[in-house]
Amino acid sequence: MLNKIKAMNKKKKVMAVLLLISIIAYLSYNIFLREETYALSKYGSRGNEVIQIQTKLKRWGYYNGNIDGIYGSQTVAAVKWFQRKNGLTADGIAGTKTLNAMGIYNSSNSSSGTTNNSTDLNLLARLVYGEARGEPYTGQVAVAAVVLNRVKSSSFPNTIAGVIYQSGAFDVVSDGQINMSPNSTAIKAAQDAINGWDPSYGAIYYFNPNTATSRWIWSRPMTVTIGNHRFCK
Repeated sequence: MLNKIKAMNKKKKVMAVLLLISIIAYLSYNIFLREETYALSKYGSRGNEVIQIQTKLKRWGYYNGNIDGIYGSQTVAAVKWFQRKNGLTADGIAGTKTLNAMGIYNSSNSSSGTTNNSTDLNLLARLVYGEARGEPYTGQVAVAAVVLNRVKSSSFPNTIAGVIYQSGAFDVVSDGQINMSPNSTAIKAAQDAINGWDPSYGAIYYFNPNTATSRWIWSRPMTVTIGNHRFCK
């Protein structure tokens, strides 16, 4: 009788352990499903969103494959490169944060409150190309950041176009260089600045110390010097 009771207790313990394992497996699976829901495009995905991802990454120099709408290994590698460059988790999955950083917005991630404006990116890239082509890449991002810092400042217009076309603000507007087509480096620099990188450390002005004649600009507090440009507040 005692042996029978022990056997029953042992059986109950085994069943309890199996039940616990089943519960853990169930919870883990559901967590996995939730994480999968958050991933909008990943390896094996197909469609228009993948085409947008490939197009942007190819334009910025991250992707060299075909724009075929198929999220293959080349697309994964390009997304990882983009993620590393922009301080994101480099998992190769184009989730909400990665898509936002690329300027791709749809019904799944539009709740961020941000809108896609390729016109602003193109204009900012043209400003960077006209003002800073030939400068170090960090310096090109810094020039773009100055524009965005002005947008945030109450002392300047509150749009990228307003800042760039403000009378007398940038020489490339008056001499027509603003109408030149930007190269891939200028586009990448503009995108990096839009994504939040600010190597100018909050500067709202910059100038070339070798050519500047304004005494006023020399009086501004310097934040950093990058290449031929001195950045200041």
